[in-house]
Amino acid sequence: MLHELNPFRPGAGVRPPELVGRQAEIDLVDLMVAKSRARRNDGGLITYGLRGVGKTVLLNELHRNVDQAGWVTVQFEARPGAAGKLVSRQSLARGVAMAGRKMARFRTAVADVRAAVSTVSSFALTVAGVSVNLGVEPSDHRANSGLIEVDLEELVADLAEPLQKNHSALAIFVDEMQDLDGDLLTALLAVQHKATQADWPFYVIGAGLPTLRRTLAEARSYSERFALHEVGALSPSSATEAVIRPAEQLGARFSSEAVAAIVDEAQGYPFFLQTYGKAVWDLTPDRHIDLEIARAGIAEGNADLDQGFFPARWDRTTPSERQYLRTIVAVGGEVASTAAIADHLHVAPASLSPARQSLIEKGIIYAERRGYVSFTVPNMDRFIRRQPDIED
Repeated sequence: MLHELNPFRPGAGVRPPELVGRQAEIDLVDLMVAKSRARRNDGGLITYGLRGVGKTVLLNELHRNVDQAGWVTVQFEARPGAAGKLVSRQSLARGVAMAGRKMARFRTAVADVRAAVSTVSSFALTVAGVSVNLGVEPSDHRANSGLIEVDLEELVADLAEPLQKNHSALAIFVDEMQDLDGDLLTALLAVQHKATQADWPFYVIGAGLPTLRRTLAEARSYSERFALHEVGALSPSSATEAVIRPAEQLGARFSSEAVAAIVDEAQGYPFFLQTYGKAVWDLTPDRHIDLEIARAGIAEGNADLDQGFFPARWDRTTPSERQYLRTIVAVGGEVASTAAIADHLHVAPASLSPARQSLIEKGIIYAERRGYVSFTVPNMDRFIRRQPDIED
């Protein structure tokens, strides 16, 4: 079959040809839009899960849906560290400025809109030093305290009425939300909480790794009032649909044994389904995909993953960190207790803390439960088993 017709698209944040298994989150945000029109706010949405499960794809889909519904949106990806803190604030400020430009075109409650846009200018200037020409002077008494939580609340308060009068809302979309600095995360949670109480048309919709649940709880106790959804592996039926429907639309068909082999190898993770699907398609000589072709495609897909996806994490580790990762696999597979790791290596648990913390900071493992560590990437244990057991 022609390679240029290949419907499968592995890639970070790339929408697959069939977005399946995520209807609950899509329906929830559609309900937010409907309730917002009735001036009712039941809170935002935060999703969490391992890498490769399609969180960014889902976030982009939700963003696209509310944008089509007429909402004003801000979208950015959080980054860790001091540099990440600055970038996040600049991204937020510039996004708010763009939202102000969109609001400036509103035709209802023009005077209210003009005052709100003045607050937008003040917020952008105060939070990140971003000066924008929105046709009005920055407010000299709103969103200019220099305290991110205070300024964000004043911004949302001033935007609420003109947004409602124009049947719109403000939504801030944050990817990699676990990397937000504490002050900005707390501000977003606090203002979402206030917006829910006051029925302001403001929503925080975020996505992050499984550690995000604990990060949210530590930031503010009322973060539990968000809708928290785990985005995990697809069910067998949804995974099967993700494989066969794109092919069928182009006249190709998988045998039941072939699709079962792909779904089993991918363990329901969307990124791997796309990787194997692409490899199988490129190897298929005709429109019938049998088990033999599927197995060849799986092998080709694993070779591709071993060249790019997994080494992006593995190559950033030190020899001692790789020993720690190998031990996770040896004693637990995908999840292991820190005590078992130390026992296997015949060392005191405290001596492994530097390697553990470094791997957490690099985003390769996470510690959601006390005393246990897990891989942030599905099937990382399989990749490690395929690596030669030699010291670097």
